[in-house]
Amino acid sequence: MNDRQSRHPAYRAYVGNETVCFRLRYNFGMASNGCVLIVEDDPSIREMVAEYLGAQGYEVHQAESGSDMREVIEHNLPDIVLLDIRLPGEDGLTLARYLRERYDVGIIMVTGADGVVDRVVGLEVGADDYVTKPFDPRELLARVKSVMRRLQSPGSEKPGARADTERLPVGRCFLDVASHRLLDVQGQEVPITSMEYDLLKVFTDNPNKVLTRDQILNLTRNRDWEPFDRSIDIRIARLRRKVEPNPGEPQAIRTIRGAGYMFVPIVSAV
Repeated sequence: MNDRQSRHPAYRAYVGNETVCFRLRYNFGMASNGCVLIVEDDPSIREMVAEYLGAQGYEVHQAESGSDMREVIEHNLPDIVLLDIRLPGEDGLTLARYLRERYDVGIIMVTGADGVVDRVVGLEVGADDYVTKPFDPRELLARVKSVMRRLQSPGSEKPGARADTERLPVGRCFLDVASHRLLDVQGQEVPITSMEYDLLKVFTDNPNKVLTRDQILNLTRNRDWEPFDRSIDIRIARLRRKVEPNPGEPQAIRTIRGAGYMFVPIVSAV
């Protein structure tokens, strides 16, 4: 902790048995745009990002390890966790899996420039987005805003469009638009990320229609991706494992070779 931080009026410290977690809250008199937890073992990067996001109106918390992250979450569940993939001890992938299984939070992975495999695995375990080091703070802010919009977005149904339909069939599951949940035939919730919900919503809004990757980007309002980015394919592969009786031979979300994807609204047998 430096002198400037120790004098900050919104500084608080949570002290456990062996760990110290720093909570830095920057609001500058503005209403918070949301809460972000930064999990990063490099204090210079952690504090730089915290100060930058704080100046943009976010409530910011910091943790330098997985144990610190859990302690901060016990006090205040964030909207988004900015998670460095190369943490000592429990790495970012392990922590992303832990978060996705227990909390409805946005996850942005921070990876190295050469960490293609890390980015792919991060998306597979449920991360919403990623940013690579070194990054421009403005790019990070754009990604935080994008994930926050998806987290806070209502169903965005068009007026009069299927207003009486609450559950839409997707393979062996149903998409509950009102609650933003995916349910199996027994009514049990199947965990999905905010981006996975957006993809399912796009498909159910456009049944029996071939959608290119570029159209999917436009319809999900996520132009941070590139049309040929494997992020789309990875997320669709994850969705197929959840909604298709046989993910290897998908019937609900079909690949149209050389064109894109098509959703076929047929309720599959369990």
